[in-house]
Amino acid sequence: MPSTANVSQQEAPRPLEHVNLLAARNERESFQIALRPKVSWATSAIAGPVQVQCTDLCSSAGDRLVVGQSVTLRRVVPMLGVPDALVPIDPLNSQINLLPGETSAIWVSLNVPSGQQPGLYEGEIFISAMRAEAESRGESLTKSERYQLYKELRSCIDITEPRDYSSSEEMVQRLASTSTTLRRMLALPSFQDCQESNGLGDMMDEDVMNNVAVRLKLSLTVWDFTLPLTPSLPAVFGISETVIEDRFCLEHGTKGWYDALDHHFRWLLQYRISPFFCRWGDSMRILAYTCPWPADHPKAKEYYSDPRLAAYAVPYAPILSSTDAAKNSLRREVEILKSEAHWSKSYFYLWDEPLNMEQYDVICSISNELRSYASDVRILTTYYCGPSGSELAPSTFEAFVKVPNVLRPHTQIFCTSEWVLGTREDLVKDIVAELRPDLGEEWWTYVCMGPSDPQPNWHLGMRGTQHRAVMWRVWKEGGTGFLYWGTNCYEKAMIPSAEICFRRGLPPGDGVLFYPGEVFSSSHEPVASTRLERILSGMQDIEYLKLYSSRYGREEGLALLGKTGVYLGPDRYALDHGPIDVMRGEVYRTCRS
Repeated sequence: MPSTANVSQQEAPRPLEHVNLLAARNERESFQIALRPKVSWATSAIAGPVQVQCTDLCSSAGDRLVVGQSVTLRRVVPMLGVPDALVPIDPLNSQINLLPGETSAIWVSLNVPSGQQPGLYEGEIFISAMRAEAESRGESLTKSERYQLYKELRSCIDITEPRDYSSSEEMVQRLASTSTTLRRMLALPSFQDCQESNGLGDMMDEDVMNNVAVRLKLSLTVWDFTLPLTPSLPAVFGISETVIEDRFCLEHGTKGWYDALDHHFRWLLQYRISPFFCRWGDSMRILAYTCPWPADHPKAKEYYSDPRLAAYAVPYAPILSSTDAAKNSLRREVEILKSEAHWSKSYFYLWDEPLNMEQYDVICSISNELRSYASDVRILTTYYCGPSGSELAPSTFEAFVKVPNVLRPHTQIFCTSEWVLGTREDLVKDIVAELRPDLGEEWWTYVCMGPSDPQPNWHLGMRGTQHRAVMWRVWKEGGTGFLYWGTNCYEKAMIPSAEICFRRGLPPGDGVLFYPGEVFSSSHEPVASTRLERILSGMQDIEYLKLYSSRYGREEGLALLGKTGVYLGPDRYALDHGPIDVMRGEVYRTCRS
């Protein structure tokens, strides 16, 4: 099943199909396998365990996509009854339990490295019913047998350890001793049935298992387009530092704190988004920063120079503590960064959705300070309305459109809510008409709480194509960047493994795109949501559309989006996956070398 499908526990079985996928280099393409047991073969509450094994994907030229590196398997776990969390499956122990009368899903991702040779790669996935744990437990080795087996194996290793032999006779003696030890191991009671049947019993079992295993053929066409390492669209996503501090019991500024932030930052980069950490102050003031270390720290250069980063937030420390030390630190930060080649990626995010002239005045005041340090500083301001108490325009929407007249030259990135537009794409031209590109002004968009169904957003329970359509909308409307307020903003908890609770007052899933790994297992690796994977797919779609438009013009790119039925507007987009494959296939057909 496609990655845009929400495979519910009541999903009806479908015929098994050969999986055919297309991917560029430096792209991830995913699909799902839905499993539903017809019978139970376990004595407990589960229907029975199955083992999922995947071969490497190989081309006729001998190139490979290796399981565990380029091929990953994850189990889809429901959150609030909706399939969302993608819990990694250990490739060395890829066993999952199926429940009676319920459909389970496995998320398979193929990650194509930038240097992968183009061509057709083929492999197979085997899904086999396993003996139930209660049955296999009776046949397992006893503790004494395991200990004896360990000693014998240890002895074999010691005997055959590489060394300078004094004579060939000594070598022969050691080999003979090893042979004797191995024979003792074969004489253990656990291997008795193998001796009686000359080994054919287990071989027959294996043959039977192979015959009844579900075999899924998998083909991937890797083509000669490479997605750029730096995303074409800057998409900046927030990570709450306070949520990390609370859940993982970390004190601000300690080594554990830095390690945790660094881990989250690096993990999120794989999704073609540019993370920033955030801490909220009063009245929606915000401290936003991409790098936890000061600009003169060696780690800062590593962060800011990372080519996967399309934009980065510079911290305005006085937003929370307006001391002389904070201001001096800020000045030093700007002086260092503005001399770097990556300075053009920088921005300051000072206030989230200012509502009145007093808050607008604060932004302007801070801007004056920052521009005294660097004249080309960029400030990002999010907003969904004009300032209350002003006389900008007679109507609410007109006041919203006129915001650039209030914030110029104190904001360069005007980031507006998609909620305001609703389904009226024609209003975009009114917003853009007020901007001054000649002054370096840009139009970005964001989603937060709204818009709601049927418009694109990332709420739990929305269609998979609805999640992916957020980025289609950005590209069609012509925004040059995107912001999302939070990726880990669940309710406060004081232990890593605490149950995830979405914040009250927000639509389920809003502000949460990944989960702590400790909620599902002993792993410390964050667990992605299906929605985060679909964001990645949408970001990759933008690169396909950009390539097509570079060859045939933006108007043709827009026409392709429409004629394939992928996206026509905020309430008119593909409801199933078919049109997406058609669009991507057309880009492949017309743009390959």
